[in-house]
Amino acid sequence: MRSWVSCDCEERHTPKRVVLTGGPGAGKTAVLELIGHFFCHHVKVLPEAAGIIFGGGFPRDRNPELQRAAQRAIFYVQRELEAVAAVGDPAIILCDRGTVDSVAFWPGPRDFWEEVGTTVAAQFSRYDTVVHLRTPNIAGAYNRDNPLRIESAAEAVAADERILAAWAGHPHRIVIEATPDFLLKASRTIELIRAQLPKCCEHHAVSLSQGASIL
Repeated sequence: MRSWVSCDCEERHTPKRVVLTGGPGAGKTAVLELIGHFFCHHVKVLPEAAGIIFGGGFPRDRNPELQRAAQRAIFYVQRELEAVAAVGDPAIILCDRGTVDSVAFWPGPRDFWEEVGTTVAAQFSRYDTVVHLRTPNIAGAYNRDNPLRIESAAEAVAADERILAAWAGHPHRIVIEATPDFLLKASRTIELIRAQLPKCCEHHAVSLSQGASIL
């Protein structure tokens, strides 16, 4: 459960879209939960579109036609989530993956961008910053606690590589490598997102070292 820090600023914000992405087991969910403790309510965290789709019962298996249908659905849901997130004067719209992630899970053979009527350049332009958390390629570091996570450790690492390739070329992408100490990874991620805050909200953000007792 997220407990947002109250914010007394009365500035009107120009929202930035920031993507937090990475392969399964990279730590996105944990970082997003921490965000609620460290940032004010002007940071709006979106749910993962794939979680909405698959958690709601959308068919999921390795049939290519079903995979194509799922990725189209995820793309459109992601776009609409971002649209409604702009309501309410957010400073940052923090996306749990972005529209580009669907490319990494698209089975082909048709081109994904033609399929959804857009281009990679147009989708890159939607996002101010992309933060990619790498999936750990260390024995025992990957877990399947999330019931929607069906990938093996090897499949998770392979997905991470595909996501990395899908976002290649974004002008403001930051890659955070996996570390044995997850707190280091989380701390760097939180500080990167903190740097995106406008001055009027910046003083409300608590650093991970200040809020470590929350963990």
